[in-house]
Amino acid sequence: MATDTAQPASEQVPAEHRRATVRPDKAAAVAALTEAFRTSTAAVLTEYRGLSVKQVTALRTALGSDTSYAIVKNTLTRLAAIEAGLEGLASLLSGPTAVAFVKGEPVEAAKALRDYARANPALVVKGGVLDGKPLTVEEIRKLADLESREVLLAKMAGALKASLSNAVYLLNAPLAQVARLAGALQAKAEQDPSIIGGAGTPAADPPESDDLAEAAGTPAAEAPAVETPTEDAAAASAEAAPETDSPPQTP
Repeated sequence: MATDTAQPASEQVPAEHRRATVRPDKAAAVAALTEAFRTSTAAVLTEYRGLSVKQVTALRTALGSDTSYAIVKNTLTRLAAIEAGLEGLASLLSGPTAVAFVKGEPVEAAKALRDYARANPALVVKGGVLDGKPLTVEEIRKLADLESREVLLAKMAGALKASLSNAVYLLNAPLAQVARLAGALQAKAEQDPSIIGGAGTPAADPPESDDLAEAAGTPAAEAPAVETPTEDAAAASAEAAPETDSPPQTP
């Protein structure tokens, strides 16, 4: 950002000497301008040549209550800018000058000046300062093109709200899926009770041996036969068993 490389002779004079050389009635004006520079978030210097009193009043209304628009004298404004520690304003203080002292949102003031200058070409923006730093005409134009603080905050709030909604959806999605699955199973069970075993549901018939063999991968014809004991085998087993004394009988 371009700034003055060489200070004018008036800026090289100590502040005490400059205040001493200003007449008392002018010193009060310098002090008021100095305070306005120090307490403003931004200040925009304009040339109002060709604007009527009515148009200047309309501009003040357009700027709103947070911005004051003051017609100033260049010499006193230069001294006030030096007192406030601002640089880069000396070259802008030529011709009829009025300063918009912005106490509120700089973007809104820049928009108001831009819009009014479009309808009234006699208003010329020459430059300014923002937070103590000099601003060019192009930078003020870019500032006016920005969205206001309220719009940016609204967009931020909307983005945060959308993010929270997405997070809640992601957290609730598994539960909703489980609920939908449970509902589908319940509806299916009401149509076909055999799906879910429970009270009042008849047990399925045991599978046949052929089915067991087939499930085990063994053909039914090759399934091993289970031998059952015959009467002869039972008699032989009884004869082979040793005789044991019968227990004594009690009278």
